[in-house]
Amino acid sequence: MGNAGLTQSAIRMLAGLRAGEYNASQLLEIALKQVDACNPALNALIAFDLDGARVAARTSDARIAAGQMRPLEGLPISIKDSFDVLGMANTSGAKEFADFHPTVDAPAVARLRAAGAVIFAKSNVPKLTSDFQSSNSLFGTTRNPYDLERSPGGSSGGAAAAVAAGMSAFELGSDLGGSIRWPAHACGLFGLKPTWDLVPMQGHLPPTPVQRTAKTAELGVAGPIARSALDLELVLKVIAGPINARGPEFMPPARAKSARDLKIAVWLDEPSAAVDDEVRTSVQMAARMLAQAGANVDWKARPDFDFEDGYEAFSLYLNAIVASGFPAPLRAKLAQEALKFTANDRSHEALQARGAKLSADSYDMIQTRKRDIQAAWAAFFTQYDAILVPPAPILAMKHNLVPDMYARRIYGSFGERPYFDMMKWASLATFAHLPACVAPVSQNAGGLPSGVQIICGHAQDRQAIAIAAMLEAINGPLPGPRAALSIP
Repeated sequence: MGNAGLTQSAIRMLAGLRAGEYNASQLLEIALKQVDACNPALNALIAFDLDGARVAARTSDARIAAGQMRPLEGLPISIKDSFDVLGMANTSGAKEFADFHPTVDAPAVARLRAAGAVIFAKSNVPKLTSDFQSSNSLFGTTRNPYDLERSPGGSSGGAAAAVAAGMSAFELGSDLGGSIRWPAHACGLFGLKPTWDLVPMQGHLPPTPVQRTAKTAELGVAGPIARSALDLELVLKVIAGPINARGPEFMPPARAKSARDLKIAVWLDEPSAAVDDEVRTSVQMAARMLAQAGANVDWKARPDFDFEDGYEAFSLYLNAIVASGFPAPLRAKLAQEALKFTANDRSHEALQARGAKLSADSYDMIQTRKRDIQAAWAAFFTQYDAILVPPAPILAMKHNLVPDMYARRIYGSFGERPYFDMMKWASLATFAHLPACVAPVSQNAGGLPSGVQIICGHAQDRQAIAIAAMLEAINGPLPGPRAALSIP
């Protein structure tokens, strides 16, 4: 197989295991050689359970030999260091949790393990998964395999770098403000932000262990990052379903089976949400590919709500949720900061402070606004199968770890914009609880990948994946990051 074979799809790896081209133990050792070759440069994987992984691989070998192969049998994978994984600490990149060793797997992790996945490592994140780059004081900075001077994104940045470099067959990431979608876009991968509450988020940090409840926290989701669209569905079928579910049978199939059956919209132009020309070109390319394959493409249709009003409501809601986990003195400080801003100030600093001091009445008003936006999307998706939007404003960014995130800027053909503008296009699907899939589309002259975000109706996760698969079939795979890593 060779190390380069690890850049193939998980489905192809399973076929090789089934055909006896290699066994699970051999596949794990090949993955570890890839780690030795690539991880020193990338710093994507930060903790390992090699003894446990080798035992699991031998179990997979025995099951394959006995004809008892499970859906993910023998695939070597890493898990984002924000999920509880038995045998490894769950630090979420924070020194405060360096010694937090969970006694059970998070439910989504347990489902992967029960399906035969061989979990051997954890991948790096920003502290408490709260940045668009993956760097922390415990493990340092993760680098993008396409350009080591750039970030793979965050917060699932280590996950994306590991998959892009062929160190992991796929990854389990999490997403609140684009934390699966942005790294997938920055690393030339496929990533799915599922419909909210489709995949259990219990056993994720944050919230902190003492703040955890049985109820799924608002907005955040768990989902896969992979090298092929069909790998996303392979993994989703394993991890989807409520805590007490026995399987994902409730997930509806894609309603449009081919591009000829599709009616899609394209949303690129928003004065308050800048888009770099190279990202814009990739979204346009994706739309034209689907149109040439027979899709009906509408370049003007929009759901019936104002983008900036929706983003303001999302940001206030998100910051209220995040601040609820802060210590009381920090909440009080933010509430005091809010007095400096007017009610119509939509700067990111103002939205954070205003969200932290949100009154019960204001919270209820935002809940109402959220339901109105969800209704607008529901009406829109009675007419359209999907809408294509940018995954992020820019391509992979150069490392910028200035401590004050509000002082950071992003740069593109539009000039410069506030750092937290990274979240604007991601907020559309998050606030409405919708599935969104990122698919790679192109690379620029410097080799940096760029993708498209495919948003579909509620519970239409398989439709989003199906459209990504159509693009993959038309476009073929992008060249991998071999030049930057000297991958054989």
